[in-house]
Amino acid sequence: MAPATISTPHYLLDQAKRRLTPTPNTLPGMGAVEKRLREKKWDQFVFSQPPAGSGLKPIIGDSGLPILGHMIEIFRGGPDFILDLYHREGPVYFADSPALSAVMALGPDATQAVFSNRNKDYSQRAWDPVIGPFFEGGLMLLDFDEHMFHRRIMQDAFTRTRLTGYIPHIDSVASKVVANDWVADDPRFLIFPALKELTLDIASEVFMGHPAGTDKELVTTINNAFTTTTRAGNAIVRKPVPPLKWWRGIQARKTLEEYFNSRIAEKRRTESTDMFSVLCHSADEDGQTFTDDQIVSHMIFLMMAAHDTSTSTMTTMAYHLAANPEWQERLREESERIGDGPLDIEALEKLETYDLVINEALRMMTPLPFNFRQAVRDTDLLGYFIPAGTNVVTWPSINHRLPELWTEPEKFDPERFSEPRSEHKKHRYAFAPFGGGAHKCIGMVFGQLEIKTVMHRLLRQYRLELASPTYRPRYDYGGMPVPIDGMPIVLRPLR
Repeated sequence: MAPATISTPHYLLDQAKRRLTPTPNTLPGMGAVEKRLREKKWDQFVFSQPPAGSGLKPIIGDSGLPILGHMIEIFRGGPDFILDLYHREGPVYFADSPALSAVMALGPDATQAVFSNRNKDYSQRAWDPVIGPFFEGGLMLLDFDEHMFHRRIMQDAFTRTRLTGYIPHIDSVASKVVANDWVADDPRFLIFPALKELTLDIASEVFMGHPAGTDKELVTTINNAFTTTTRAGNAIVRKPVPPLKWWRGIQARKTLEEYFNSRIAEKRRTESTDMFSVLCHSADEDGQTFTDDQIVSHMIFLMMAAHDTSTSTMTTMAYHLAANPEWQERLREESERIGDGPLDIEALEKLETYDLVINEALRMMTPLPFNFRQAVRDTDLLGYFIPAGTNVVTWPSINHRLPELWTEPEKFDPERFSEPRSEHKKHRYAFAPFGGGAHKCIGMVFGQLEIKTVMHRLLRQYRLELASPTYRPRYDYGGMPVPIDGMPIVLRPLR
């Protein structure tokens, strides 16, 4: 896609007015920051000069603001800023940053080139400075043969038989919490923290084997440690300096390691349906199993991945169902057909309209909007020269908002995923909320079943309404997108 000249998008102007206009409490020079954000006057340079005669193109880049780079724009604008960058600079552009300097690989073709990784040019090592200290050894951070070895063993935890066994646990926790613990008719009820607590409770039972309501103090400690590790990757100061966020994340990781190590022997002695036990007994076709340390690392990563992505998706669904009551009624009518009895995988698979709404929520607010890779050798990306060691960041979330792929991409329209429209099929990576290639999310089906279970129970119990007719959520994009105000939603009891 050729670079295009467009006007400064409204979201940057609004941010400059709202957050960067000098006041008695702002830092000196913030007026200059606002001016540069408005005018986009960054000093560009050549990041990579291709070898003579290679026929490859050099990559152009910039350093953004002094010291801050583009952190303000990414944290506050997220995909909006990246989408604007794609339109202005094209599919391959270098952005210097104090957090992680990287080549931006933007658009569906660049996403496909990086995710397919046909020549194994890209490794997962770019994640190391972002979340490495907290999720070391997790499946997403492994490469090539080692990754495939671990994935083959772990696949046993996500077979249909295993998923069938998890659903009663998910349902029992969701039914209890939604019916008894959530606050009805309160415009101050915040759906995001409520869902986050619920998905952590589900993960505690399904992953760790703690029945809901037992070992409350221990479960609270472990859940708090997961929350701390997850948010530590957003730290500005990325050194273990007490009591700052990066240091707290490392301490939380130690807490999680101690917990899982203390229970491995017991889990290996007996078999149960929780995922911790499954990983302790899983083997590949050659009988190879995980070591204790590998199990600990996988449990820490899986717990994080399982609850954060589901929380984000359900929060987005709750907002759009409240804002679009006709879709809420369509889901409720579908839920009516399977009733209030215990759920199983066959019943959940009948909730086909839920699939459309889940996909649209994932498209509009992708839980993991970006993916990191690192070039292991000199290579090319869409004809641009990528030197060995270069960090490369894909943003599948901007593909989800391209008008050449999606009709009115800013509109909530789940029908776009149904036949005959099938807009998600216009390009192999038009829709990629779960990544792609060898690292496509292994827990994708589990997450969809969890979301269906929770939202089914929620819609059988309540009608969702916006706290006010004019309410629009605003997000912090420092990691996974998080609604800054917690997303107030009113729950009106149906009975």
